[in-house]
Amino acid sequence: MKQLANNKKAFHDYFIEKKYEAGIELLGSEVKSMKQGKVSIKESYIGDRNGEMFVYGMHVTPFKEAYEQTIDPTRTRKLLLHKKEIDTLIGKKTQDGYTIVPLSVYERDGLVKIQIALAKGKKQYDKRETIKRKEADRRIDRALKNY
Repeated sequence: MKQLANNKKAFHDYFIEKKYEAGIELLGSEVKSMKQGKVSIKESYIGDRNGEMFVYGMHVTPFKEAYEQTIDPTRTRKLLLHKKEIDTLIGKKTQDGYTIVPLSVYERDGLVKIQIALAKGKKQYDKRETIKRKEADRRIDRALKNY
């Protein structure tokens, strides 16, 4: 499994409830570009339309050697999930405070996959508490390492 892109900010901004693996409907030149690591999911988000899931704002740099140069780098891409998973995600998303966020893009067995998560937004005080906990864990690890 080769990591192509990661969304570290999602773990800072959300409580991750459940993770899902989905395929992405891509064009050939986009696959080549993604396998070179030219993908960003920092500003992207997941939405639903007509009972299907889509990723919006995922930036894939166009492949230089591709014959078709008219592909929009931030076009909307369809996610490939089972119907039951889509229904579960849409049902949970309608509840207060839940959203669906992309966590990472990776290559597994030659296929490009995206890991998405059902998440609940953190309040500002939750974010500060998480930072304090991480810093305390780092201090403990340093003290144990030096001991």
